Amino acid sequence: MAAPEFVPTHPLAGVRSYSSPPQRSGSWLPDRPGEIQGRQPVGEQLGVPGPDQGYALTLAAAFRGKLFLSAAEHESDALAGASAIAMKRSGIFGRSPVVHDLRVGLTLWGFLDADCPAELVTLRQGWFDEVHLSIHYKALRRIADAVSAELLSRPHVLILAQSQADWRSCLDLESL
Repeated sequence: MAAPEFVPTHPLAGVRSYSSPPQRSGSWLPDRPGEIQGRQPVGEQLGVPGPDQGYALTLAAAFRGKLFLSAAEHESDALAGASAIAMKRSGIFGRSPVVHDLRVGLTLWGFLDADCPAELVTLRQGWFDEVHLSIHYKALRRIADAVSAELLSRPHVLILAQSQADWRSCLDLESL
């Protein structure tokens, strides 16, 4: 580590640089208590894991004050639900969330549309009610799972166009 200029050093002393730790014999093994053995588990309520997924919550802050909400809706709920969709979409691609993932989540549920169909507004009021609270994980999973992985695998411009043309085709509301 570099020392400030005012720290006295001997002019003939060698400058210390980085050196690798001693070589470890054998290969690495997942032997710590919380380590996952084998592949990431897949199943109901487990979601789609990916790197740095919490970054979706940081990106969501850029949409504060820009959503079209009814009187019964809260911005925090809309952003939490859209973040769950963004995390799912980014996990499908094996990357961190980007702003387009959030835009997809908000558009699919009509939060960026000033002329959102009344039927969708009524539907989302029940689905998004208080999902920003940490005790509502299952409700967030339900919101994210209503959008198929097949749809989320498409380019975001195609998803947005399909949602504008027919929002019902983007949400699987019967199987949940």
